[in-house]
Amino acid sequence: MADQDHHHPEESADSPRWKHDGVRVIPGDRLDSNTPQTPGMFRQAAVNHARVGAQKIWAGTVAIEPDAKTGVHHHGALESVIYVVRGKARMRWGERLEFVAEAGPGDFIYVPPYVPHQEINADPDNPLECVLVRSDNEAVVVNITDVDPVEKPEAVYWVDPIHKDPTGPS
Repeated sequence: MADQDHHHPEESADSPRWKHDGVRVIPGDRLDSNTPQTPGMFRQAAVNHARVGAQKIWAGTVAIEPDAKTGVHHHGALESVIYVVRGKARMRWGERLEFVAEAGPGDFIYVPPYVPHQEINADPDNPLECVLVRSDNEAVVVNITDVDPVEKPEAVYWVDPIHKDPTGPS
């Protein structure tokens, strides 16, 4: 390998490699709420292009008050992963929010691109706290106001060779 392959372009005797472009710690009490919001939830950015120069991801937190639900929204072409830290999340999704699933502490939720969804804090007494990661460096939030939700959404269970359908064979 050529010598230049081992050095950061701005490296000098006074500035060791990766000192300013390496690992970054973002203190939990210094998150940025200057990010697109959806009614009913409070998002804060930890990692994005503006804060740390992230090129391909956005990460932050979201909090939903007890017994509250968000407005219906989607995140454009982005994929989202939600990790439930505390509380009980109820996710509704679909053109009329006709599907529902729940997640608790330690569970991950995957939201594909363009899927209309709504987060609900299913706990009447405690806040829902989650960590959120998206597949681009800026937050994209498209709030949808013209949804006519179904009243009783269809429960959707995780079913694969390990997890059997709790409602029985289909």
